[in-house]
Amino acid sequence: MAERRTLLLDAAFDLLGTEGWAGTTVRAVCHEARLNPRYFYESFPDLDALVVAVYDRLIAQLGAAVMTAVADAGDDPGDQTRAALRCIVDFVDEDRRRGRVLYVEALGNEALNRRRLETAHLLVTTVEQHAAATQGALPAGEPIGRIGAALLVGGAGELVVAWLDGRIDVDRDQLVDDAAELLLAMGEAAARLAARRAKAPSTR
Repeated sequence: MAERRTLLLDAAFDLLGTEGWAGTTVRAVCHEARLNPRYFYESFPDLDALVVAVYDRLIAQLGAAVMTAVADAGDDPGDQTRAALRCIVDFVDEDRRRGRVLYVEALGNEALNRRRLETAHLLVTTVEQHAAATQGALPAGEPIGRIGAALLVGGAGELVVAWLDGRIDVDRDQLVDDAAELLLAMGEAAARLAARRAKAPSTR
């Protein structure tokens, strides 16, 4: 049963990453996996559950790779930022189906889009907590950390899509270096803003 489930996941990933939603049906997935349709429902209640599982598997793979890359980069925030961006770009560039599933097709299905939003919220919290742990916690109630984390998570996704589509015409190294410099500058600006607010709290 576990082997059949993996075959279905692999088939759905390939179809979603190449044909998109138009070509991803229960019949097509079973044909691609070379399984009788009755085996589909042994592992998944419906197509939505299957594609969400495909998305979750990709997120788990990418998350593990990013965590390893950041840990291997050492303690310097700049090195960590570059390592994380490099890992994300490499992940989607090595297999363009990954980028399509994560950043494009995830918008075309209600269940998958809900999971994408849930994942994005979790990533924003994770980025915010990591920044606080490595660069110092911000004053209680200061929202700039979450704002910056949201910009990073959302912006990274849009950046990757634009680059994969050829709308940003730079090589992989320049993409990573430029994005890292901009994100680090944003982090420094956020820290300055938080410091100013701490000295002169808003009266709003």
